[in-house]
Amino acid sequence: MSSDRLYLRQLLSGHDFAANDPIAQQMVNFVYAVGDRETSECVLIDPAYAVNELLDIVEGDGMRVTGVLATHFHADHIGGNLMGHQLEGVATLLERCSCPVHVQRDETPWITRTSGLTADQLVQHDGGDTVQVGDITITLVHTPGHTPGSQCFHVDGRLISGDTLFLDGCGRTDFPGSDPAAMYDSLQTLAAMPTGTVVLPGHRYSPPYSATIDDIRASNYVYRPTSKDQWLTMFGT
Repeated sequence: MSSDRLYLRQLLSGHDFAANDPIAQQMVNFVYAVGDRETSECVLIDPAYAVNELLDIVEGDGMRVTGVLATHFHADHIGGNLMGHQLEGVATLLERCSCPVHVQRDETPWITRTSGLTADQLVQHDGGDTVQVGDITITLVHTPGHTPGSQCFHVDGRLISGDTLFLDGCGRTDFPGSDPAAMYDSLQTLAAMPTGTVVLPGHRYSPPYSATIDDIRASNYVYRPTSKDQWLTMFGT
């Protein structure tokens, strides 16, 4: 598969879409579109806020959405209630675009409680499963910790890391369903990604939009502890 076939867009909420939405501006979520330029198929990863704008953007590139991938259940990633604010998300997207919604199996009950989706609208996966978009293969990496069914997506030397790993820091582990010990293990899984893997996070919490896993291992404070006991001393709740 030629890398020229890969269609990949990183879209920043409050800037590239939902530009006038103060919550989107504050949360600085990234939404990703990944697909195959030759077949014109793509998936949206974590579509929230102005989902019709997201569909318009990819359709303007000549692509059609054939699926949704969710990193985890929080409303700023897939829609739902965020501190009393109802965010548009996957449920609204499905009204315009009927397609499968790929989730990690352990996340299903959390998603159905918060998103307006039902279990029969979800395709449940285990870690290591793949989703095919044209000739593009996306590998699902189960990374519990921030939530029970958090997952990252590995595609063509890139890792879309959701709220598991940021360029500086990691997802919080003091929310319902969080697990600090599981987060340590998940961060080690990501640290073992191949040299040069480009990490694309779920939020823009630092000026760069991406960094290699090598640079993140060297600079991110979450990798300073050298054992799980040290990690839990520093980051356990």
